[in-house]
Formats: sequence, C-alpha cells, structure tokens
Amino acid sequence: MPRTEDMQITLRDGSKMGAHVAYPDKEPVGAIIAIMEIWGVNDTMRAHAQEFAEAGWITLVPDLFWRMEPGVELSDADPADWDKAIDLYYDFDYDLGVEDMEDTAAFLRTIPGGNGKVGTVGYCLGGKMGYLMCCRGSDIDCAVAYYGTYIEHAIGEAPNLAKPFQLHQALADKWVPPVVCSFIERRLSGNPLVEIHKYPGADHAFARHGGTTYSAPEAERALGLSVEFFARHLND
Repeated sequence: MPRTEDMQITLRDGSKMGAHVAYPDKEPVGAIIAIMEIWGVNDTMRAHAQEFAEAGWITLVPDLFWRMEPGVELSDADPADWDKAIDLYYDFDYDLGVEDMEDTAAFLRTIPGGNGKVGTVGYCLGGKMGYLMCCRGSDIDCAVAYYGTYIEHAIGEAPNLAKPFQLHQALADKWVPPVVCSFIERRLSGNPLVEIHKYPGADHAFARHGGTTYSAPEAERALGLSVEFFARHLND
C-alpha cells in the first residue's frame, strides 16, 4: 500500500494550498498531479492517487478550491452537496487554477527520488485544467483528461496545444454530450500529440470510485490506457 500524507504547498505569492500525496513503494519514475472534480479532495481522489502511486509515480492531489473553501469534501451521492459543488465550480477561476497547477508541478520537481518529469490526470473540471496547461505553455510533460467538461468553451486555445494529451470521452455523458464529444474530436484530432479514447454507453464520471455512475470495465480500461500513456511520457 503506498504511503500517503497531507501537506501544504507554497505558491508563487506565498499562499499555502493543501494537498494529498501518495508515494510509490518502489523508486518513483516521475510525478503526477491528480486534479480533482467538483467534489474536492475526497475519497475518490485519494483512491486515484493510490492507483497511480501503485503504478510507480508520486501522485499529488491539490486542493483546487482552496481560495473559496479549503478542505472541501463532497459526494455525488448526497443531494445536499450538489448545489455547493455546482456553485464552487462556476465560481472557480481557471486562470488562477492553471497558475496553481504550474506551481504544483514546480514543487513536485523538488521532491527527491523523481526524474524531474511531471504529468497531470484530471477528472471533469480537472480534465479541462490539464487541457489548458497543455495549451498555455506550461512545462508539464503530458496530460490525461477524463471527460474534460467544458473543454469546448476553450476550444479556441486548441492551436496552442503543445504537450501530449490523452482524452477519455464517455459517449452517454449528459455534461459532455455526444455532439460535443464529436466537436472536440474534430478540432483536436489533427494534432499528432492528441489521442482520444471513446467509451460507448459510459456515463459521465464512469471512473469515479464509489460514484453513482461508476463502471468498473470502463474505469479499468481507461486506467490501463492512462498508465501506458504516462509510462511513455514520464518514465526515463
């Protein structure tokens, strides 16, 4: 079982952001930022950190909503959490979030034992964050996006996508419906750095451990593809 800890990361302006980190049992071969959904750093995100730590990477889950409410933990199974999660999502500042993730990547490069390479894996909101980092000159090495909610709202940045990017599309997703998936694929597929994997019949958040739409076959397939992608781009 990977060792875990909770810590504080110092950002460029001196502010502190909370984070959960999982460390592999063997010598790490790089690091991954696991960027959360709208539900905060909860049991699902800690489980994702465990998955990628078990595959060999230091995996850190930043508290993306720290400016609005540090330490929020919500669940899609609790109706009372939905309004709060949606409010946090629409109040979130993507530009500041990208800066925070860049600072997180810089921090991860200082952790002993790594090879200096950092990727991101993001879910829903976090998937769009990885996309934006690939488009905005970040020095991350690669990014994986699950669902990638509202990437289409930033599709104008696609010509600037300059890092390897893997996108998992659920084709029965009410938040990213098939017409939007097709649009995103059409606009991104000409870039040789982009690979897109489709999951017919899978709903939004099919990889959310314990979630109401979790589907093990699709989650396991996507995890395998993600691990293989990170091995190509993060390992020496």
